[in-house]
Amino acid sequence: MLEIRSLSAGYGAADVLHDVSFSVPQGAFCTLIGANGAGKSTTLKALAGLVRPVRGRIAFEGSDLGPSSAAQIVARGIALVPEGRRVFGPLSVRENLQMGAFLRLVRGREQAARVAERLDFVLATFPRLRERLEQHAATLSGGEQQMLAIGRALMSEPRLLLLDEPSMGLAPLVVQQVFEVLRDLQAGGMTVLVSEQNASIALAFADRGCVIESGRIVLDDSAAALRDNDAVRKAYLGI
Repeated sequence: MLEIRSLSAGYGAADVLHDVSFSVPQGAFCTLIGANGAGKSTTLKALAGLVRPVRGRIAFEGSDLGPSSAAQIVARGIALVPEGRRVFGPLSVRENLQMGAFLRLVRGREQAARVAERLDFVLATFPRLRERLEQHAATLSGGEQQMLAIGRALMSEPRLLLLDEPSMGLAPLVVQQVFEVLRDLQAGGMTVLVSEQNASIALAFADRGCVIESGRIVLDDSAAALRDNDAVRKAYLGI
């Protein structure tokens, strides 16, 4: 579904990613693990159109994303749940979710029914949000905000869901619940790519994984093989 080849990207004159190459198969749950500053977030931002690649190619479902804008990438079926959740605090839960369907809403009334169906799907996925629909997002707990950030991304009906450090700042029980939801989404046919410092939880749920160090992919294998890799166990699993 997703092919990244020889991708280099960064900020200003400084490249963060150096010839990054990996693929995400259709329907897979993949994870990108690495230390803080290794390039995980930059990789996802490049895939979402928030960072412009310097070199290399990103292909989604066989088509080159090329110079596509972030809005065009969302329209093509890719959605990003950003690091730190980035919900719109002064807006209600309902309004935050509607923002995720912005591209459909601006197309006219004929899309309203589809947006309503999608909202029902999100609220069925996260029942807690149904209880908070008219509550300001800023008043939600960290776990509820993460649910909202994922729900907002789901409102665009992505076929590929990108999540940047979804476990950050959450209690272990909430992290487990979030990853169980992601596994359920995968079971429903969605492709998932997660960047995570918490390699233990990521590799427990993922099918495949890549290890990124200093902006370069150094390992690319099944999640099971990475869990058994001595270097990964020592550096990222604390074993």
